[in-house]
Amino acid sequence: MIGGRKVLVTGCNGLLGAWLCEALIQSGAAVVGLDREQRAGSRIRELTGKIDLVSGDIADFELVLRVLNEFDIEFIYHLAAQAVVGPAARNPLSTFRSNIQGTWNILEAARTLRSNSPLLQGIIVASSDKAYGDQDNLPYREDAPMQGRFPYDVSKSCADLIARSYYYSYNLPVCVTRCGNLYGAGDLNWSRIVPGTIMHVLRGERPIIRSDGTPVRDYLYVKDAVGAFLKLSERMFEDSSTHGEAFNISNETPVSVLEIVQEILELLARTDLKPIIEARSSLEIGRQYLSSAKIRSRIGWSPEYDLKRGLAETIEWYRVNLARQSAGQAEELAEHRV
Repeated sequence: MIGGRKVLVTGCNGLLGAWLCEALIQSGAAVVGLDREQRAGSRIRELTGKIDLVSGDIADFELVLRVLNEFDIEFIYHLAAQAVVGPAARNPLSTFRSNIQGTWNILEAARTLRSNSPLLQGIIVASSDKAYGDQDNLPYREDAPMQGRFPYDVSKSCADLIARSYYYSYNLPVCVTRCGNLYGAGDLNWSRIVPGTIMHVLRGERPIIRSDGTPVRDYLYVKDAVGAFLKLSERMFEDSSTHGEAFNISNETPVSVLEIVQEILELLARTDLKPIIEARSSLEIGRQYLSSAKIRSRIGWSPEYDLKRGLAETIEWYRVNLARQSAGQAEELAEHRV
């Protein structure tokens, strides 16, 4: 059903965005990507010529509305957000602008578009497990309340609630997804535990853990997340009972930060590199992980990758690309000296 459709992916330059765009192109969709930057090294650059890229900020309502109109968008995957907890805590206003205002801009532009034309068939808004905040009952299930307390968590709670309010108030065909921590090839946010650890170890350095190593999280391979998004969007075309619903996406094997670092060290055969545990992170929840029973039963999705296999593929990408990057820097330095 998504093949042949004109779709918009906001935040196309991010980890999930680039992988989703690639999968959508392979399915035959006409893809428009919206992002405010194209970072050097991003996988989205590999799709040049296969995707219409629009540079802009989702906080600009007129831009969002113009993109939906000019490209005759039929489906929206709204992924754009400030996605890292640390910067979100340091810059709450810009986080709220991106994650909350950006979401209502997408939804209001979609509502405006549908009032004039029924062309737009659906929207998936990417929320997060952080939208649940800190709760006693684990794993989180979709009927748990949204109760974020810290800036990033609050921004996700608000965006989540706003998205579903547009369904209940205006019958906008919206679904919300709540993923665990995504990892995979192409993640250039080095402050995240998976790419940061891989980078340090490939350089022969001890990995750095900002927390005390005990926080427990879901770690979801990006290809599994893409599969869930595609499966859910296909179902939305044929089953309106999914509209207004939220779906957790998880491989249901939570691990601690220290455990995932140790897994990476073992896969790289560098268990001699003992982690540096700084124990300085704050504004983070100790334990949070998800049940994905609902999306398994309702949509028929299940993950294809366990942690070891997903990390092995991820490590290989960084091994190749960091080596290529180092070679390029060395060549540039040699040319400069000449």
